[in-house]
Amino acid sequence: MHIVLVNRWPRFSDGIRWDNELTRYEEFIDHDKHRVSYVVDALGAEGVLVDPARIAHFVQVEDVNDYDALRSAVQEVTEKAGPVDQLIALSEFTLEIAARVRVALGIPGPSPEQVAVYRDKVRMKEVLAEAGVRVPRFAPCADLESCVAFAGSTGYPVILKPVDGAASIGVHRVDDEAELREIVPTLDLTRYEIEEFVTGVIHHVDGFADARCEVPFQVASVYVNDCLAFGSGSPLGSVVLRESELRTRIEDFTRECIAVLGMYDTPFHLELFVTESGELVFLEVGGRVGGSEVPHLVNRLFGVNLYEAWLRALSGESVDLPPKSGDPSGGWLVLPKPDGLPLRVRRASPMKERFETVWRELVPRPGQVLEPGGSYDALHSGRFILLHEDQQRVTDDIHRIIETFEFEVEQP
Repeated sequence: MHIVLVNRWPRFSDGIRWDNELTRYEEFIDHDKHRVSYVVDALGAEGVLVDPARIAHFVQVEDVNDYDALRSAVQEVTEKAGPVDQLIALSEFTLEIAARVRVALGIPGPSPEQVAVYRDKVRMKEVLAEAGVRVPRFAPCADLESCVAFAGSTGYPVILKPVDGAASIGVHRVDDEAELREIVPTLDLTRYEIEEFVTGVIHHVDGFADARCEVPFQVASVYVNDCLAFGSGSPLGSVVLRESELRTRIEDFTRECIAVLGMYDTPFHLELFVTESGELVFLEVGGRVGGSEVPHLVNRLFGVNLYEAWLRALSGESVDLPPKSGDPSGGWLVLPKPDGLPLRVRRASPMKERFETVWRELVPRPGQVLEPGGSYDALHSGRFILLHEDQQRVTDDIHRIIETFEFEVEQP
């Protein structure tokens, strides 16, 4: 089999940063059994730690998320190293583009239509709603007046979001008609949907869908704050749920959603609301490994590397995920960068010595400069992974870290 891996993530060797340490292509894809080629950008080149002699062909482009650039690169791989049997992209931002390249070049694998059920937020809700799953009321943003009419029928606030976005980038909460009329003309409406605002606590589920669209492994968690608030400067975290009636209901709901969507041989990151009345309402799903500290926490608690399961499944191996042992909890917290970047760090208080629950922390050193850009796994004011059997203890310590963290910056 000739496998092409598209990579846009670096890996760090400083013993401090752990971002992307679980994406070990050299370990999870047999480079002797298969011919393996790579298409990368500059950062992605830093994440390929494979002996060049074991690589069939290597292409670096400016942006792997540029369709024309990726298609040309994969075409070059085909010409230099032979027909491609599998085109693999792990980044959510590359999934749809890779699907289009597969169609253009006749490569087997998920098509844009198949990928849409976990990339297009309108399509995924259409499929689930047709099956009777509770989803927020929604509509594509056809034009300003249709958006105003939708909000008039559901009431304010409403949510405007890109249909193919991630990490709450470009998402707007709109509280009245005047604000809606101001925001909508600034958006590319071909990429936007409008959605009912659902009041509830947001949870997320991270797991793996096997070849039968069944879920042999999943971990349910509850957010501390939410992703939209993180974009406005609030901390973001989550805590793994221990066994309970609610967790069982969430797991059953997740299995139903994955089966209805027909997701297979893929990890998933599903988000849902739990309303005050206890109703479960689907929010969205991604056909990829959860971001931030999710994969590291899951791997530490349950010994399951979702990247490994994904890569082995896509390279044709049988994947048998172990049953979860025990009933541990754990959590993570990201304290975002301040406004006004770039800024030099004067002081940031480590928390590991103060909280025995902290397993890992990434706190910038004095003198380091925080730069704009990056998502949850960037160098922020502070990042923490917590472990403890007691779910409430993890939750309490996350809030204590938020309350006691000390951080000072200055102009560079």
